[in-house]
Amino acid sequence: MTVSRIAPSVPAGRLARRPIHRMVGLLALVAAWALVGLPASRAQDGGLAKINHVIVIYQENWSFDGLYGRFPGADGLANAGETVKQTMKDGTPYAVLPPPLDTAKRPPAVDARFPPNLPVQPFDLARYVPPDEKTGDLVHRFYHEQQQINGGRMDRFVAWSDNPGLVLSYYDATDLPEGQLARQYTMADRFFHAAFGGSFLNHFWLVCACTPVWPNAPAGEVAELDAAGLLVKDGTVTPDGYAVNTAFPTNPPYPASVADPARRLPPQTMPTIGDRLSEHGIDWAWYAGGWHDAVAGHPDSLFQFHHQPFNYFARYADGTTERARHLKDIEDFKAALADHTLPAVSFVKPIGADNEHPGYASLLQGQRHVVDLVSRVQASPYWKDTVIIIAYDEHGGRWDHVPPPPGDRWGPGVRVPAIIVSPYAKRGFIDHTVYDTTAILKLIEERWGLAPLGPRDAATNDLRNAFDFAQTP
Repeated sequence: MTVSRIAPSVPAGRLARRPIHRMVGLLALVAAWALVGLPASRAQDGGLAKINHVIVIYQENWSFDGLYGRFPGADGLANAGETVKQTMKDGTPYAVLPPPLDTAKRPPAVDARFPPNLPVQPFDLARYVPPDEKTGDLVHRFYHEQQQINGGRMDRFVAWSDNPGLVLSYYDATDLPEGQLARQYTMADRFFHAAFGGSFLNHFWLVCACTPVWPNAPAGEVAELDAAGLLVKDGTVTPDGYAVNTAFPTNPPYPASVADPARRLPPQTMPTIGDRLSEHGIDWAWYAGGWHDAVAGHPDSLFQFHHQPFNYFARYADGTTERARHLKDIEDFKAALADHTLPAVSFVKPIGADNEHPGYASLLQGQRHVVDLVSRVQASPYWKDTVIIIAYDEHGGRWDHVPPPPGDRWGPGVRVPAIIVSPYAKRGFIDHTVYDTTAILKLIEERWGLAPLGPRDAATNDLRNAFDFAQTP
C-alpha cells in the first residue's frame, strides 16, 4: 500500500473540534499553532530553550543488542527469550549457525577466526575478533529486514542474511569509549532506526522523514514482488517508484561507476529539516568526513557517497549558495568549535574509516573518533548549552530481540543505540521511552518552533525524557 503524506503544518488530531463561529475558529487556530511548538512558550516551559546547539553524530550499522546487550540496566540479551531461536524460511529451526564469512575476500570465504558449528545463540565477537579489527559485513536492505523481523518474531535474521553466521554476534561495548559516555549520561534503549533497510534510506529519514521518489526508474532498478508481497527480485526502487535501497545522486560527487545520469536518482524536492531551519533564520550545517576531497574529484576510498542526504536535493545542487553555506567537511566542524562559528544545528557524518561500519571499519577506531569529537565540544564554550546525540543509521543486518513498534510502510526498523550527551542529560540514566530516528527531528522542531516534516516526526516523542533541565551546566 502507499502511504500518503499529510499536511505538515498541524499534525492530525491536534484540532479536536470544528469551530462554531469565526472568533472561536481564530482561537482554535492560535491554540493549534501553540501546540505545534512555536518557540516562546512550549520550548521555555519544557526547558528546551536552554539548548542552543544540537549536534547529531551519525554512526553506522549496529543493532542495540549488537553493542549494548550487556549494558547494565538496559533491556538487553538477558531478556531475549524465544527471539533467539532462528528459523529457516520454511520455519525449520537451525541446529547450528552457518559459518561466519570474511566479506573482504572476493568472493566471500569462511572466516577462519571462528570455530565451526557455533550454537544458535548470541556470542561475543571479542572472543574471536578484537574490536580494533574488522569483521565481515552483513546484508541490510529494505525487503530483507522486513523478512528478518518476521512480524515481530525476530527469528529470520539468519535465514535472510548473506552472512548468517554473524547475525547473532555482539561486542560488549559497555566499557568501550562510547559506552563510557553512555554510563555517564543517558542511554536510550528503545530507539529504532526510522526506515527498513540500509544507510541510504535512513539518511533520508534523518533529514526529511521521507522516502525519495524515482518515477520511471530504469527497469533493472525496480524490485519484483509476488502476489503476497514477497520479494522475487531485489532492486533499488519499489514497484510504485520509491527509492529504498542504495542509489546515487544526480548532484556530484557520485561514484565513477554511475556516470550515466539515467542511473542516478533524480533531484528531490521534498522539504528537509535544513529548509525548515533556514526559513526561520537558524543556521545549520552537514559536516562530512572527506567532503572537500570528494568534491574536488579525488574521494577517499572509504568516502560513502550515499551517506550525504542533502546532496540528493535540488536546493543543494552544485553551484548553489545553499550548498556552499550548509554542506561542509568535518574539518570545518572542528574549526567552527575553535573559532566560535558553530551553527545552531550540526549533523556530523564521519568518513568510512571512523563510522564503525562492519566490513570496512573497526568498531574501536570509530568509537574513539566519536569521543574525540565529544571532547572537543566539551572543551569549547558551546558545551554549556549543547546536546550531542550519538545515533546509528540502522542495524547493519544484526539481530535484536525487541520488536519494532507499529509504524507505517517504511518502518520503524530494528532497535539501534542512541546516546544523549549534554550538561542537561540525566546522569547514568536508561531512557526506556520509545523513539525512532525522527525523534531527533522532533527535538529540533520543538526547540525552534518548526512545523513537522511529515506524520512520523509529528507523532513521535522528542527525547525530552532524557533531560533534567534543573541541572546547572
